[in-house]
Amino acid sequence: MSEQETVENRNIDDISVNDYKNITEGYLKKIRFKTIFLVSLGILCIFLILFTLRLGAANLTYRDIIRTLIYRDDPVNVWYIFEWRIPRIVAAILCGAALGVSGVVMQGTLRNPMASPYTLGISGAAAFGAAIGMMFFSGAAMESMTVENPYVVTISAFLFSMVSVLVILALIKVIDASPETIVLAGIAVGAIFTAGLSFLQYFADEATLMSIVFWQFGSLSKITNQGIIILALVLAVCSIYFFYKRWDYNAMESGDEMAKGLGVNPDRTRVVGLILSALITSIAVSFMGIIGFIGLVAPHMVKRIIGNDFRYTLVGSMLLGATLMLLADLFASHLFPYLVGTTLPVGIVTSLIGGPVFISILIGRRKVNV
Repeated sequence: MSEQETVENRNIDDISVNDYKNITEGYLKKIRFKTIFLVSLGILCIFLILFTLRLGAANLTYRDIIRTLIYRDDPVNVWYIFEWRIPRIVAAILCGAALGVSGVVMQGTLRNPMASPYTLGISGAAAFGAAIGMMFFSGAAMESMTVENPYVVTISAFLFSMVSVLVILALIKVIDASPETIVLAGIAVGAIFTAGLSFLQYFADEATLMSIVFWQFGSLSKITNQGIIILALVLAVCSIYFFYKRWDYNAMESGDEMAKGLGVNPDRTRVVGLILSALITSIAVSFMGIIGFIGLVAPHMVKRIIGNDFRYTLVGSMLLGATLMLLADLFASHLFPYLVGTTLPVGIVTSLIGGPVFISILIGRRKVNV
């Protein structure tokens, strides 16, 4: 080998090493940014929890809150925090996390940023099923506007939510529908179930009608401690499964053929993911009513900031979903009453936030296509 060839080979090796270092440094920089983003979301969520605990008639200081959480030495503060404030806060966190993780799994398995429990009609189908449960299988109390057997309502909500999932799977399997067609079909399915819900309301007695209407608004005050435990257990099990399948979801982002080449069964992964997402959604809807657009907004914002890597978007969507629910509840339960004098159902707030975001996504996709 000549001296010139040796120099050229060395230069090539030096360039390769430098490129490798640059790629490695760039990758580590992105990992650090994603980690910092997730940690920041967690800190923001903790701050919102403490800030929400401080608000209200008790007028507690942060020192009082921390002392009560640790020592529980004041019976009045203990009752206020553990019996009144914490259940509502936990419900907001679980509901936001459940809808956030359901949305990101649906968007990943369907490869559609507009997919969510709300836009695919799953929430509407679950709402219709919950109304069926209230009307025919569980009594309603007019005074409290609650149902006597919420577990029957949960089962009924899940069974009807599966109808929407089956429609989506049929479109994927039979006619190979595009992502846009799937969302439009989901909206149509949701409209059908909304019409069915109105039909049930027309023939319902006064007590059942009041319960259904109040439940439709979406509120964190309706869920019981037993409901919180059920939602927490189901969310934990499904989230563990989703995180276990994170690499499969990453592979499916490149298409089914690429996923199959990497040893992933996209059909089975998609079916199981949609079923578990529907399960989480139906439980959240049956206990708290319709909470719209959290499953759309949270994953979309997370992906815009840190990308589509499911190792981070799963956790990020859960944290951001919980944060958005805490903010929505903060506005509905504290800021709005301060301005108007009455509380506002949290489902109305999330819809007010999610509607414009959904329109912005449509406009953004339109610009990309043009």
